[in-house]
Amino acid sequence: MRWWLVVASLWLLVVLTVSDAQIRSRPRNQDEETPRGKRKRDGTGHVRARSGRSRPLKIRLIPGPSVPVKPGQNQGNTLILKSYKNLQEQHSTYNVIPVPNNPGEAVTPLTQEEIQRILWREEEEHREEEERLRRKDEARKKKRKQRKEQAEKQRKIVEERRREEEDALRRQVEKEEEEWRRQEEERRRQEEERRRQEEEDRRRKELERAAREKERKLEEERRWQEERLREELLALEEEEEEEQENVEKEEVWLRGDVFQMLPKEPEEPEEPDLLPAPIPRPPAPTEDELEEVEAEEVEEEGEEREVVVQNRGSLPPGCDISDVTVTCENAKLTYFPPLSIPELKFLSLEGNNISNIPAEAFNGIPNLEWINLKKNKLTSSGIDSKAFKGLKMLTRLYLDGNLLEAVPSDLPPTLQELKISENSLKRIHDKSLQGLSSLVTLELEGNLLSEGNVDPLAFTPLIQLSYLRLGRNHFRTIPQGLPSSLLELYLENNLIEEISETVFNQTNNLNVVSLRHNRLDETRIAPLAWINHRNLESIDLSHNDLYLVPSYLPKSLVHLVLVGNNIERIPGYVFAHMEPGIEYVYLSYNKLDGEGIESESFFGSYHSMVELCMDHNQLVTVPSGINEMTNLHFLRLNNNKIRSIPDEGICDANHSGDSTLVALRLENNYIDPQKVSPTAFSCVRSSSSVVLKPQRTK
Repeated sequence: MRWWLVVASLWLLVVLTVSDAQIRSRPRNQDEETPRGKRKRDGTGHVRARSGRSRPLKIRLIPGPSVPVKPGQNQGNTLILKSYKNLQEQHSTYNVIPVPNNPGEAVTPLTQEEIQRILWREEEEHREEEERLRRKDEARKKKRKQRKEQAEKQRKIVEERRREEEDALRRQVEKEEEEWRRQEEERRRQEEERRRQEEEDRRRKELERAAREKERKLEEERRWQEERLREELLALEEEEEEEQENVEKEEVWLRGDVFQMLPKEPEEPEEPDLLPAPIPRPPAPTEDELEEVEAEEVEEEGEEREVVVQNRGSLPPGCDISDVTVTCENAKLTYFPPLSIPELKFLSLEGNNISNIPAEAFNGIPNLEWINLKKNKLTSSGIDSKAFKGLKMLTRLYLDGNLLEAVPSDLPPTLQELKISENSLKRIHDKSLQGLSSLVTLELEGNLLSEGNVDPLAFTPLIQLSYLRLGRNHFRTIPQGLPSSLLELYLENNLIEEISETVFNQTNNLNVVSLRHNRLDETRIAPLAWINHRNLESIDLSHNDLYLVPSYLPKSLVHLVLVGNNIERIPGYVFAHMEPGIEYVYLSYNKLDGEGIESESFFGSYHSMVELCMDHNQLVTVPSGINEMTNLHFLRLNNNKIRSIPDEGICDANHSGDSTLVALRLENNYIDPQKVSPTAFSCVRSSSSVVLKPQRTK
């Protein structure tokens, strides 16, 4: 059975020998002419590699004699040679022969050296292929890294652009808020001006009504006196008829005296003999007599109207007269109009170009009670020193908006209200306000006054002064010598930097102090400046340089306004000493955040606080202590950075009393209304009173 195996082995050896001889006999330059990088199969079954070397393309593994081989098995066992050692390990009896491309070609077996060279070439090509794949992988990683760096760079550009857009939007929002604040301030100023104008109009109308009422009473009194005199005259006539001629002379003299002195009360006769005995009142007048009396009254009223019309004819163009009031506002007058109306009570010459007031200006109108000379061109030298001296009933004098450098001298002692705002007052010495013991209101705003040109004794004569306005001047400290009767003091828009301990020692009745728009900070307010005041209820320190709520506030304080400062902290127990407790606190437009409010900040105000405004700050949470305020009506926390509302942050669930919170504002925060618990606003009277929209986006 083995003879055919011997024949096959011999045939394989012959084939390998012939193939090797052909390879050795082939010219070497033939391989070199083959293009680089392409493989070419030669006639001996070898393939030209990239480097010009030849290698066998396919080989056939023939099992040795010890392994039986089935017919046709050699056709399916072709494979690429990987390693000669592996072949030996797999089967030590295998022989290696090349596989020809054409079936008719002769096959020459390979020697061990050729097989080794083929394996080396395969390994070298494998290494080159691995190196190429490694370089390709590195190039792919490099491209991936470049793409990642480019994407990161693009992301940074987009992030920077987004930040710039957010900054621009924030600046725009701040600008809009500033514009809103400015408009709000202007609106408040206009509202205050309107209210002041309405108050002035109301006062003027009240004065006019009081004057008309007084005039009516005087008229009734005059008529009653006339009636009484008529009765006395009737009695005298009856008595004179009995006394004949002497009695008639006396009657004529009395009748003439009565009609000449109608406005005055009748003087009693010097001789008691002339007084008649008490006479009973005459019987009630008949209808005819009443018609006669009414006709006489109509005639008298017609005569009075004729007098008024006659006086109206002497008024300059642009002037108007009504009852006891003459109005010449914006009539372009350059001189003080000569008037002769003794019954005149009110005179308004506002908005003209009057520059002087002569001494005899008020001779024809001595009963004036109110004079309005606002917005003229009056100077201190243009007002005669005795111009106002003859006005014995004057109670109000308005000189706002002129060019005065000093307070007019010899003002009547009956004066109750004096306004010299928006002038050029440079000094108030100790005699400027002398004799004005009845003065209640004094307004000197918008002048050139300071603590250096206001004498400490200037306010001493004003023993009834209640309202003092010194705003828009140049005071650096609160002026000395304020009267003890003072109730309200306004010093807004000055340069005040400190409040000393003794400045309010004499003003024990002081109720309102306004120091807004100054330069105060909490370190320049003396601890004993006002803490012991028992009547001081309202303090306005808005738009100053405060960094925290001042300590040592008055015990009686009710209203505290701190809007527009730089307040970052509310110290603990700052309201604890107040009796009965503070009610209104305004802390809008400050720099409060969650760390600046302590748990004891509102201690002492839990049962008294009525209105608390902390809008336009930097709060991130609802301040602690608010849920303990049992009397709170209005709460403003809008325009902050609050992100959530705890269930008991505003309303205390354990509080069993009636709901007191009337209005709650939380708009322009970062609150999600869908995440707010329904019990968070249980102490609010109505759900419509809670303002939650709009909110800012995160």
